[in-house]
Amino acid sequence: MAKSRQSLVQGLSASIAQKFIEDPESIQSSQAVSLGQIHLPAKQPRRYFDPQKQAQLVQSIREYGILEPLLVRPLESGGYELIAGERRYRAAQEIQLQDVPVVVKEFDDQQALRVSLIENLQREDLNPVEETEAILELLAIQIGGRPEDVASVLNRANHAKNRSQELEGNVSLQLEMIESVLAEIGRFNAESFRSSRLPLLNLPAEVLKALREGELEFTKARAIARVKDERQRKSLLKLATTKNLSLSQIKQKIQELAKTQEGTAEISYTQRYAQIGQRLKKSAIWEDPKKRAKLEKLFSQLDDLIGPENLEA
Repeated sequence: MAKSRQSLVQGLSASIAQKFIEDPESIQSSQAVSLGQIHLPAKQPRRYFDPQKQAQLVQSIREYGILEPLLVRPLESGGYELIAGERRYRAAQEIQLQDVPVVVKEFDDQQALRVSLIENLQREDLNPVEETEAILELLAIQIGGRPEDVASVLNRANHAKNRSQELEGNVSLQLEMIESVLAEIGRFNAESFRSSRLPLLNLPAEVLKALREGELEFTKARAIARVKDERQRKSLLKLATTKNLSLSQIKQKIQELAKTQEGTAEISYTQRYAQIGQRLKKSAIWEDPKKRAKLEKLFSQLDDLIGPENLEA
C-alpha cells in the first residue's frame, strides 16, 4: 500500500514538481504566519482523522513544535488557503498556537485541489473509501469533469466491451486519460477500479460510515452490506464493530439470519393458510355457485401445486 501511494505521489506530482524546478522563486522559503490567517478551502477532499492518532500528533507538537511546514496559497481577499497539512493545522488550533510555519505557493484552483488530493493519498491511515474518493477526484480533474463523469466513462467502457462495440471518440479519449492516471497508481486498471472500488460508494450509509471511520475492514463491510433487512444489518454492524467479529463469524451470523427468515416465512404461510380455512368455514361463499366454482378451481390448482405425494403425507 505504501509503495503504491509513493508511486502515485511521484507520478501525479511530477508536473507540479517540474514547475518548481523551472521557477524556484515561485516557492518562498518557510515563514511563520498567524494561524488565524489560514483558512480551509471551500472544496476539500473528505477526510476522517483517527482521534487517537490526532491526539498523538497534538502531544508531539506540544513537545517539539511543527516540524514540517504547512503548504498554503495566498488569497486575493487576504490571508492564506490551506493546501496540505490539515492534521497539523487542526492540532495547532487545539493547542492554540499563535503562529505556524508555512510554505507559500501560487496555485490555481485545480492545482490546489490536485496537490491536496495527492497529500491526502499519502496518509498511512487512509481507508478504502477515502482512497476511492480521492482517486475519483484526481480522475475527474484529468478528464475535466466530475467524479460522476468518471463513473459514467468506466461503465460505458464496460458496456461497450461486453457488447463488442467501439467507444465514441470523446469517451475513448477520456478512458485513455483515466487509464494513464491509474497506471501511475499501479494498483488498478479501469475495469478493476470500476468493479472493485466504485461499488464501495453505494454501500448502505451506516456501513459506509463505519468503513470510512476505520471501524470495519472492506471485506467485512461488503459482507454486512448484503443483508437487505435494515434493522438486521444495523444490528449485525454494531455487533461486528463492538465485538470485532472476524469475517468468518460475520458470514456465520448472516447464515443464521437467513435461516431465521426462512423459518419466519414458513410460519407466516402456515398461519395464513389456517386463518383462511377458519374464514371459509364461516363464509357464505358455498351458497354462491359462481364463487364455489372459483373456489373449486383454486383447490384444483393447490392440488397440482402440492402434488400427490405431499397430499398423501
